[in-house]
Amino acid sequence: MTEDDQPQDHPSQGSLIEDPWRTDEDSAHVEENRLPTEGTAEEDEALTDFLPSSLQPALYLVGTPIGNLADITLRGLHILKSVSAIACEDTRHSGRLLSHHGIRSRLISLNEHNEARRIPEIVAQLQQGSSVALISDAGMPTVSDPGQRLVQSVVAAGLRVEGIPGPSAVLTAIAASGLPTTPFYFGGFLPHKKGQRNNELTAAVTRDCTSVYFESPYRIVDTLAMIAEQAPEHRVVVARELTKKFEEFQRGPARNVLSHYQSKTPKGEITLVIAPCELPKWVTW
Repeated sequence: MTEDDQPQDHPSQGSLIEDPWRTDEDSAHVEENRLPTEGTAEEDEALTDFLPSSLQPALYLVGTPIGNLADITLRGLHILKSVSAIACEDTRHSGRLLSHHGIRSRLISLNEHNEARRIPEIVAQLQQGSSVALISDAGMPTVSDPGQRLVQSVVAAGLRVEGIPGPSAVLTAIAASGLPTTPFYFGGFLPHKKGQRNNELTAAVTRDCTSVYFESPYRIVDTLAMIAEQAPEHRVVVARELTKKFEEFQRGPARNVLSHYQSKTPKGEITLVIAPCELPKWVTW
């Protein structure tokens, strides 16, 4: 590129850096899809009225950080500060996140061991006009996570359930994987038993869409070995410690990724992304 081709470092206010590759057709498309500078009063109100002063009685499913505390949304924080109570898997674990953000709402322990007793209590609170938030240890509640039965019970009781979007290890991993993202299959945690896990991995490498799983660092080498034995060149991605200081993506044929972790035992939380049986031509790694 010549000096004349270099874009301005500091274009004048209101100007656009000219794109030498843009065609007239591209420019027309941009003009058609340009965002308006001013909206109607109703549109402006819809954009700004996102933190109501009081909450409707409802169960609020609030996404929480999967590693980086800064990843919680403003709306999520507002909901957590405003509800009557927060249901969570582990009150000590969630207490650290809530304390970091100065949230002092009452905590209710809800897990697979006590949900039969807790769910009717929470439903009763909602019926009496309370608002309750449901959070998990990390990510969106109910996704490979306790809380599904609570949501079902609240829906069955004819009460309101509202989702407050937040971080997701599944979407973060597949978005950054470099593999096709639509459609994709999410299988949750891979089975502990080798036979069942091998059957699931066989299904994954023959599936016509990308597959995403959660896996333990203690089993990932064994899991990669199973894939490499069936299809050594099959593309996989190990997404480890997402959003944390030591975040890592290992991409490549199963045999190569296996070799990497055989020489370096992984630590931390792992999301495994497995390519579809046929890769599109644009996947070249």
